[in-house]
Amino acid sequence: MSLVITTYVPEGIVMASDSRQSITIEGKAPDGKSLPKVDTVNSDNVYKTYLLSRLDKNGKSIFEVGVQSFGQDLLGGISTASHIKRFSEEKLTDEDDVSTIPKKLVEFFRKLFPTADTGFHIAGYKKEDKVSIPYVYYCHIAKNIIERKNLKPDGKLAYGATWSGQIDVLTGILQPSMLPGPEGKPVTMGKPPIIWDAMPLQDAIDFSIFAIRTTIDAIRFQARPKNVGGPIDVLVITPDGAKWIQRKELKGE
Repeated sequence: MSLVITTYVPEGIVMASDSRQSITIEGKAPDGKSLPKVDTVNSDNVYKTYLLSRLDKNGKSIFEVGVQSFGQDLLGGISTASHIKRFSEEKLTDEDDVSTIPKKLVEFFRKLFPTADTGFHIAGYKKEDKVSIPYVYYCHIAKNIIERKNLKPDGKLAYGATWSGQIDVLTGILQPSMLPGPEGKPVTMGKPPIIWDAMPLQDAIDFSIFAIRTTIDAIRFQARPKNVGGPIDVLVITPDGAKWIQRKELKGE
């Protein structure tokens, strides 16, 4: 499991993710009987946020698109990060942008792993009539979903946050909940709203880190699988380009 969050406000888009890879181990006893399945942490160094980019012959950016993966990570025994690297090299061209990549990415993975319980957030900007327009997508392989998240029903831009993976902690904090009311009947308890349209980019960064960190800290104390953890990677995309705010790096001792 994972937790990834994409926060989109007027100044830009923030994509944050944890780094934990959990696996389920199955085995057999010497007599051939199946042993109980064991969930364990395999790594705290997995990349789940990626920057897909392409430059023209003059070194000018053609596109910079952020991608996040969540859910099943090892596909065919290989990490999703490795598959996305291959996808970028084999399938993307100078003609692509944030509006074409979602369909290409889902088709690439569905051809190889049509039943994979793996999803993606895809985000970036596209110039339309000289104006940089933000695009935020939610995609899923097995469900064959490609859904743009940052549009209102009337077609106008929407601002907010989308989170996927181990969502229960954050959802419990931010979304309305059901509580016992008079005569034991449940009533909806609303939560104070977040004014996404007025949120500065720095606050969007802080919120995204808060979302991942709070989930990590909460499940640490809960009697449950510790399936969100490790360093938090944060990518920011604005009309001016993409920038890593924090990203784990390879190191020695």
